[in-house]
Amino acid sequence: MKLSRPLSWFLLAFGVWSWVIWITFARNLWGDGSGLAFDDAGDPTAYFWVHLTLAVVSFVLGTVIGVIGLRGLRALRRTT
Repeated sequence: MKLSRPLSWFLLAFGVWSWVIWITFARNLWGDGSGLAFDDAGDPTAYFWVHLTLAVVSFVLGTVIGVIGLRGLRALRRTT
């Protein structure tokens, strides 16, 4: 299966975008001072674990999607 050039670029951009957004989110989650992510004793709360899981899954999916886009671009370059 061949991906078109615009679709390959979109998938690669989506992968990069996912990393930028979720790294920022994870950094903000870790430094949360509102009391949502960590309780008074400094232990992580359920909110922290759920959102950390979302971030990790998004990192993995963003990486996979970005790699698919990169492979699509490489395949197009070899055929032209």
